[in-house]
Amino acid sequence: MADECFRHPRLAAVYDPLDPDRVDLDPYLRMAQEYGARRVLDIGCGTGTFALMLAERGIETVGVDPAAASLRVARGKPGGERVRWIHGDATALPPLAADLATMTGNAAQEIVDSEEWRRTLRGAREALRPGGRLVFETRVPARRAWEEWNREATYVVTDVPGVGAVEYWVDLIAVSGPLVTFRQTYGFAADGQVLTSESTLRFRERQEVEAELHAQGYAVEDVRDAPDRPGREFVFVARRVEAVAGRVETGA
Repeated sequence: MADECFRHPRLAAVYDPLDPDRVDLDPYLRMAQEYGARRVLDIGCGTGTFALMLAERGIETVGVDPAAASLRVARGKPGGERVRWIHGDATALPPLAADLATMTGNAAQEIVDSEEWRRTLRGAREALRPGGRLVFETRVPARRAWEEWNREATYVVTDVPGVGAVEYWVDLIAVSGPLVTFRQTYGFAADGQVLTSESTLRFRERQEVEAELHAQGYAVEDVRDAPDRPGREFVFVARRVEAVAGRVETGA
């Protein structure tokens, strides 16, 4: 189930104004160009920012997300009609034969259950054409990003057009092995309403991710650095492979 920040209509409506700088998406655009992708599946598309960036460049794009409120925001944006939006997740997708599948931002880490993660990887693989690629990011556990998740470091007030001033901050709730839970708080000055959203992310080691990708029918082509957060994230590039007559085919 999607977190409250994506499911609640009032929170989904301010998601983009509270996080307007999406330079983190630029490397994914470059990879779509690098691999000559003509059809892209954006898993966990949220409010559709990346999916619309792809569609604007003439790429056939499918965005899938379990949060209906976020998809309503995505559909209502200029160019929203260019994207095929699917309410759901990657475990039950129609045949797409995509060249590229992506999970940007926290999409991969928000899948904390091991079996759900396996089913997501399998579902993404089935949505790819033979030889198609899955690209996603996950934070480097050793960098302990959660140590910066506190009110002092995250507090901001943003004036959102048509909404008014919105206070926002993050509080760390718990760290339990690879699972980190935090709470986001939103205060709306217009009427005094305060809403919260709790999220849990799974911090996976590089070897763990690579092993699971191999187990689910991928070859890991590359593990890159995130240009906007050097040394803080792994960006995995995995190709769908096929087993044919005792050997592995990687497709075209």
